[in-house]
Amino acid sequence: MEQKYIKPPVEVRYRAELEALAAVDTGRKPENWKLSPKAVRAFILGLSKPFNYNGQKIEIHKKFFGNDALVERCIITLAGSRGLMLIGEPGTAKTMLSELLSAAISGTSTNTVQGTAGTTEDMIKYSWNYALLLAKGPVKEALVPSPLYVGMTKGIITRFEEITRTPAEIQDSLISVMSDKVLNVPELEEDGLVFAKPGFNIIGTANIRDKGVNEMSSALKRRFNFETVEPVKDVRLEKQIILNEVEQSAAEGKIEMPVDTDVAELLATTYHELREGISDSGMKIEKPAAVMSTAEAVSVYYQTLSNAWYYEEDGMSIAELTKNLNNAVCKDTKDDLEKLKAYFNTVVKFKSEKVGGLWKKFYEARKYLK
Repeated sequence: MEQKYIKPPVEVRYRAELEALAAVDTGRKPENWKLSPKAVRAFILGLSKPFNYNGQKIEIHKKFFGNDALVERCIITLAGSRGLMLIGEPGTAKTMLSELLSAAISGTSTNTVQGTAGTTEDMIKYSWNYALLLAKGPVKEALVPSPLYVGMTKGIITRFEEITRTPAEIQDSLISVMSDKVLNVPELEEDGLVFAKPGFNIIGTANIRDKGVNEMSSALKRRFNFETVEPVKDVRLEKQIILNEVEQSAAEGKIEMPVDTDVAELLATTYHELREGISDSGMKIEKPAAVMSTAEAVSVYYQTLSNAWYYEEDGMSIAELTKNLNNAVCKDTKDDLEKLKAYFNTVVKFKSEKVGGLWKKFYEARKYLK
């Protein structure tokens, strides 16, 4: 029986695409890569034309919307066995990009360290089965491999999420591994040196706006190539991302309600204007302290769609959308509520009078801001 997931890993979600690309891939591959750099790029950025595989037409859709050149640089960084660090504001799809890269290169995106204030060195490298350790002593059988150890022994990518949330001294445990590609397990004596197989690498992600971050040391920074993932600047592109992500989530959640493109455009415009601090008509807006990310916009839309589906409504409610927007924006400081109200009383009011339609309903729903 096929296993079901709330959120399928990338390699499961796009299994058909990855298998088809691997079958027709004739590009030059770094050792132990599942796909060539050209095929990895095609998997992430999509192909303009479908191709035939096993009697079926396979379409490779674009999965990362943003800077195509950044994706190409990331692939070449990893092909050169240099660590890759994706930095940027929260919600800019850094994690998604790292998952896509890992799935296409190594065939798995789940070999991951989740950085927190409580992350310890043994969570990154290795720990011990203490029952076996007491019974047999420090033997390989008693060793419990952690993601870094797994990545080195299998020759696959280790993802390190939110690396700057990890204490600095724990971060620095990566330095020797990234420099020499060797992990020392002193307890094993003769078998204590673990040499990384070809294909091993590290992709890290770090948010630049979150509180509670620990600055990376200069020594560790030198082991990575840094790439900054910028927020989406184009409203049309942000609208398309919202629609794509919500359609996929709705299909996985068996929500059989079509997405409303007009609502997606309204939400994308709202997020873009609040994030940039200026409306498309030139009105200045005070930016909220909250992160106005595309990921948050997707969440607001999906919540509204789910509400309409489960309560068996005819369509998405602008009143419900406004409530969800209020909850998403006004969670860090009370000042953000006033900024959101000011946006409605100026920009949304202007658009309700000039454009009407959904913008008028949106303005009428300002009473739910509280």
